[in-house]
Amino acid sequence: MMKLSEIVEKLDGMLDGDGDIEITAVAGLGEGSAGDISFLSNPKYAAQVASTKASAVIVPNDWDRPVGCALVRVENSDQAFAQAAELFYEIPPSPLAGVHPSAVVAESAQLGEGVCIGANCTVEEGVAIGSNTVVSPNCHIGYKTAIGDSCFLHPLVSIREFTEIGNCVIIHNGAVIGSDGFGYAVQEDGSRIKIPQIGKVVIEDDVEIGANVAIDRARFGKTRIGKGTKIDNLVQVAHNVVIGEHSVLCGQAGISGSTTVGSRVILAGQSGLAGHLKVGDGAIIGAQAGVMKDVPPKDFVMGSPAMTHLQAKKMIANMILLPKLKDKVKQLEKRLEQDTMPPSKNT
Repeated sequence: MMKLSEIVEKLDGMLDGDGDIEITAVAGLGEGSAGDISFLSNPKYAAQVASTKASAVIVPNDWDRPVGCALVRVENSDQAFAQAAELFYEIPPSPLAGVHPSAVVAESAQLGEGVCIGANCTVEEGVAIGSNTVVSPNCHIGYKTAIGDSCFLHPLVSIREFTEIGNCVIIHNGAVIGSDGFGYAVQEDGSRIKIPQIGKVVIEDDVEIGANVAIDRARFGKTRIGKGTKIDNLVQVAHNVVIGEHSVLCGQAGISGSTTVGSRVILAGQSGLAGHLKVGDGAIIGAQAGVMKDVPPKDFVMGSPAMTHLQAKKMIANMILLPKLKDKVKQLEKRLEQDTMPPSKNT
């Protein structure tokens, strides 16, 4: 519990209202109740500020509409709300350094200072883990994997053999790094035999990988995730894919084998990239886009098959008009049929 005036001070904001209000939690505008602080960052929800039951709302500095609660004016309301949320978030206890008695750690594994190995983990031969890295319960670290300093692996992460992970990498529950690439050779009788996947995965510094992400090892060479890249839940990265620095892969995006994605690229949710393509730096791939050819740098594509966003928007607009066009064609056909009917014998 904190007084609103204390929160305003920590957010470096300006207060309109009673600073002695006791704030106990954060909430959305629609769910807020007495004692909550909420926020507005998207003008789409501006009308909800007047009707919210929250005790206070964080708004942009230029907010000028009447409200029935206290206001906290800030430069960036989205960022300020994140700071406010941290004030009420109960941080779980930090994992203690050391190896849990139930963990199985190979004698040849090298553990840096302050490493935490949780319950039921397996650390195989030749593994090297840097200082202050946390391996949460039920993780598997495969043969000769190297993990840098200050990484955090959440429960049930599986790291396959020979994977290289940099510093300050976060990997969320259920992610699988280094599973075999999807490679098979077709025989004359139509059957398929497995092609050995003898490459590795390299994850560079400051990468965050979401829950249940799958990043396949290379058939040969390296599958690489560049520095600072952020990967959302349920993303598939196939063998020999290379992703540049500070790119963003949103939920359920999929990248086929040997495709190269540049730096500062955004792949929106459920977008899919065919194999052996190049996506240039700064490109944006729209949600559910199906990319079948190279995308130039800084281009913005949408649709399936993907095309420039202007083309896609025109196509969508025309598709919406199709029912009207269909009715118009029927009317024209009927009129044409009437105009071409032979004259009546009684005429």
